[in-house]
Amino acid sequence: MEKMEHLVQMALKGDTDAFVKLIENSQDTLKRVSFAWLKDENDVADAIQDTILDAFANIGQLRKAEYFKTWLVKILINNCTKIYRRNRKLLQFEVSADRYQEENWLGDVREEALGAKLEFFDLLKILPEDSRVIFQMYFGEQFTIAEIAEILHMKENTVKSRIHRGKTQLREQMEKEKRQAR
Repeated sequence: MEKMEHLVQMALKGDTDAFVKLIENSQDTLKRVSFAWLKDENDVADAIQDTILDAFANIGQLRKAEYFKTWLVKILINNCTKIYRRNRKLLQFEVSADRYQEENWLGDVREEALGAKLEFFDLLKILPEDSRVIFQMYFGEQFTIAEIAEILHMKENTVKSRIHRGKTQLREQMEKEKRQAR
């Protein structure tokens, strides 16, 4: 962790190589969090690219080096939100072919559940959209509830309740899948 904080300090002083290393170290987190928020690879790539540019332009606003990852994910969430809203406006004008894809997408998840080996991202697909990012950040990226609440501009109790409700939904879905498999 000290190495990361040292890289942040160097990046704050204008060292672009240190900034690049920080981004490389955070790349997997950026991908996982943005995939939990957005479904399209192109949108994910756009969100990550915008995040890197925004972070580079605003690195001087980072107050504490130890919060670099939280700060970076907060920027990412803001960019994902912008892209999601833009796409949502565009989708309002399209015929509901997306609904068909979503139903087939859930069908694929159910088929995988029958195999009794669901991957983490497959489990996320079962959850409602407002819980996916929280689950990814909490279970996938090991952010604390307080950090998630700050990044997503929510109350801590809201984050806790969505985690609890999501666990319940996943448990019920898995039990349902087991009954159907019999």
